[in-house]
Amino acid sequence: MKRDNLSQRLQTVADFVPSGVVLADIGSDHAYLPCYLMLQGKLAKGVAGEVNDGPYHSALKEVKEAGFEESIAVRKGDGLAVIRENEVDVVTICGMGGQLITSILEAGKDQLVGVSRLILQPNVGGETIRKWLHREGWTLVAERIMKEDGKIYEVLVADFGQDGTLYEENAAQKLLLGPYLMQEKNDAFREKWTLEMEQWTRILQQMKDGRSAEIEERKQVITKKIAAVQEVLA
Repeated sequence: MKRDNLSQRLQTVADFVPSGVVLADIGSDHAYLPCYLMLQGKLAKGVAGEVNDGPYHSALKEVKEAGFEESIAVRKGDGLAVIRENEVDVVTICGMGGQLITSILEAGKDQLVGVSRLILQPNVGGETIRKWLHREGWTLVAERIMKEDGKIYEVLVADFGQDGTLYEENAAQKLLLGPYLMQEKNDAFREKWTLEMEQWTRILQQMKDGRSAEIEERKQVITKKIAAVQEVLA
């Protein structure tokens, strides 16, 4: 992947970045996303944040080679600690698990002051992110799901401000599957949730002889999830 030719998942993320904004890409790796967006003329400024030495130096090198040292700040730090209140308009976090993305958002809530859009690309665990967004006053405005290089990815886009109508009906089902993704039901969506149901069915089979209260509760949770998915895929 080069700075002027993104992967499908990062291109999808890039497409949701409005023009003229200041962007912070957290866990930026080689800083391909902010460099690409700067090349496209979409960014006013950018921040590429990395916590690990290797990716941090890779991002520095990429930004320098692209000629964007004056417009993209490469910063070393943990999560959203690399930005300040009211410094950026849009935050992107890509290529991590949903639990990790959620923990980054939770730990950096103070740095999100002034941010109007979050574009999040979890490899797994989208439900965890949707619950956090809903709880913290962010409204999910778009979702995409795709298969690339044999893996399935989701992209979640949320704008600040609470829309109380999104989860008025079938909240648990929408939080699990994604309110927009379950409407579209494309091939990647169907494949993902068919595989998930198969995995859950295997887990239920392994727990079939368990009788503890904890196991019974776990069985009920899984059974409800299977029913929710089956209803949508039917």
